[in-house]
Amino acid sequence: MYQEDTISAVTTPLGLGAVGIVRLSGPSSLALAEQMFRPASGKPFRSYAVRTMVYGTVVDETGAPVDEVLCVYMKAPHSYTAEDVVEFQCHGGTQSLRRILALTYRYGARPAEPGEYTRRAFLNGRIDLVQAEAVMDIIHSRSAAALASAVRQQEGALSKELKGIRKALKDVLVHLEAVIDYPEEDIEDVTYPEVARAIGTARAETDRLLQGAHTGRILREGLRTAIVGRPNVGKSSLLNKLLRQDRALVSEYAGTTRDVIEEQLVIGGVPILLADTAGIRETEDFVEKMGVEKSRHLLSQAELVLVVVDAHGALTAEDEEILAAAAGKACLVVLNKADLGIVPGLREHLAARFGADHVLPVSARTGEGTDELGRWLQEFVYGAEGYVADGLYLQNERQIALLRQARENLAEAEQGAADRLPYDCLTIDVDAALTLMGEITGETVRDEIIHEIFARFCVGK
Repeated sequence: MYQEDTISAVTTPLGLGAVGIVRLSGPSSLALAEQMFRPASGKPFRSYAVRTMVYGTVVDETGAPVDEVLCVYMKAPHSYTAEDVVEFQCHGGTQSLRRILALTYRYGARPAEPGEYTRRAFLNGRIDLVQAEAVMDIIHSRSAAALASAVRQQEGALSKELKGIRKALKDVLVHLEAVIDYPEEDIEDVTYPEVARAIGTARAETDRLLQGAHTGRILREGLRTAIVGRPNVGKSSLLNKLLRQDRALVSEYAGTTRDVIEEQLVIGGVPILLADTAGIRETEDFVEKMGVEKSRHLLSQAELVLVVVDAHGALTAEDEEILAAAAGKACLVVLNKADLGIVPGLREHLAARFGADHVLPVSARTGEGTDELGRWLQEFVYGAEGYVADGLYLQNERQIALLRQARENLAEAEQGAADRLPYDCLTIDVDAALTLMGEITGETVRDEIIHEIFARFCVGK
């Protein structure tokens, strides 16, 4: 499904840099490049072997030099887009890139749309939709674990799993339709128990993939975490210790933090969206009161709450109010100032309420316990193993929603087989699940969905 036109774009960030790249893709790429590129050897550009870097000069319409470049031609289908591709690697100044790009337009290329290179790779069958989405996940990876997972998807690990499930379901559907079309024939292995077993196996596989959906989304977007507590328990000091810099103002006076400070960081390999909130307490100060209300809102919206209490002092009424608000959420009680000593019975009291593995002594002043905090977060996100196992994670809401819906269809079909419903009733749910899984990989996806996905990409990718 090769495109008829040739596109061009700068594929490196604009600005000063050592190298900048202008990429052509489409049937006229080589012919267009020959009009503006002069190899230093004097030999025709097309005489060089494909995928060979050729040194030379880009010239304008008058023959005047524009920039010294390296130029490479990649012949279809052995390129990123599976089309003829030419890349000019020039100096990274904006003027050089703009002039070379303008020349490609002048000789017949058109500006590439956002994500059009990857979209062409998808439409030309080089990658599927899961792999295409993984390209952007690689670009936006916030941690080594997120990168590793995205690379696995780009290599086709998740696609292979989904295609395996779809193949098994297609086999079920073929057998069911054969029985429907030829009821007088005694078709081997097409019995209600066999159909229920096959559908149940596929449903179990979807369950396994959905179990990792939460982890995949966190790796991609970050774990939304709020640090809450009454004033002066050390929330800002803890944030600074985790960031390894003085990002938040620390003071002995209560109410110093009056607004929410939000940061992105990686702790124990886990990408975190961390919000240091204003101390939650009753106050008559209008500005501080607004900060407290925002803190309460963030507490309700956070995926994980770090409740900071003073390990060196008894629990106050304000502490109890905050602990009660966090009790219904995923939370970790951080006993800060543990270096000064922990009030007798405090750790045991909190462990009885929240669980021993949800109470952690820490010192924001000395750094004591921060490594343990990282390990706790790893286990919270990845499970008991504390690491990314196979990287087979659904990585966005589109994939998760489609697979959840497919799983419901399979559950209906499995129950229908157990209840011995007519075979044509079972085929409706199995076929619906097949279609939904095909939307994940792009085999059955609608054009408007394809456009929406690739519109989120940057120009040049």
